[in-house]
Amino acid sequence: MSLPSLLPIGPAGLLKLSALGAVATIALKSAAWALTGSIGLLSDAMESFVNLAGALFALWMVQVARRPADTGHNYGHHKAEYFSSGFEGLLVLGAAVGIVWASAHRLLLPQPLGPLDLGLALSVASAVLNAALAGALFRGARAARSVALEGDARHLMTDVWTSAGVVAGLLAALATGWHWLDPLIGLAVALNIAREGARLVWRSSQGLMDAALEPALAAQIDAVLRGFVQREAAAGIRIDHVATRGAGHRRYAELHLHVPGGWSLARAARLRDEIEAALMHAVPDLYTTIQLLPLGMETRAVHAPSP
Repeated sequence: MSLPSLLPIGPAGLLKLSALGAVATIALKSAAWALTGSIGLLSDAMESFVNLAGALFALWMVQVARRPADTGHNYGHHKAEYFSSGFEGLLVLGAAVGIVWASAHRLLLPQPLGPLDLGLALSVASAVLNAALAGALFRGARAARSVALEGDARHLMTDVWTSAGVVAGLLAALATGWHWLDPLIGLAVALNIAREGARLVWRSSQGLMDAALEPALAAQIDAVLRGFVQREAAAGIRIDHVATRGAGHRRYAELHLHVPGGWSLARAARLRDEIEAALMHAVPDLYTTIQLLPLGMETRAVHAPSP
């Protein structure tokens, strides 16, 4: 039975579970490092502290994002999740710097490793726990369209691959007697998690800059609008200046609807309501703003006109 089926909880509950998992992995990995003296296992443990901080910050931002609109935030707080993703990316980059420092020091002053059997077993156990948590978070992120959950899931998966690399490196060092392999693996781990941290920061920045919706969703919106233009071809209606953006789990679309000047306001409003309902049916959680204009009249568009 999968972890999500055992724990049918929402985004906040999943992030609390992630924080508890981080505490457990910190204990496992710290014990593994204490037993072996491995710089690779130390770097792995350092990343788990970052996991804990990231999960707690993501939990806070998810709760902020769910707050209703108020007088100071008329459009809600949905973008708070992007701060979580960006913060977690910065934490990952900070952990990478710390691992590079520790690895370089050990590379210059190699030291023999302690017994690896129990240490490696603890590291593998922490990786299995993180993989299970990451799977639950990915499924929760898809269901809730939460960038905070996705960011935490990606961070946990980075930790899983980090642990796998550390274990492989330690086994190679044990087999060859080359103790310098341990800090070298630590440097490789740092580069890997730095790459993931940069990806998280980039994605967060794109969300805060009102990036357009994904091409697949934009195509669905265009298909709905083309259907109405074809249906009302005799009247010659026109739809342009279509612009989309995302804010956390919310999606937004704005457009201009040009109708014949002789139409009554009630008729034009009915068509606008039909289009709005069709768009919301095609793209869940889509909020639309449709400006009605008579044919032949243009407004100064804030967005570039649709091709």
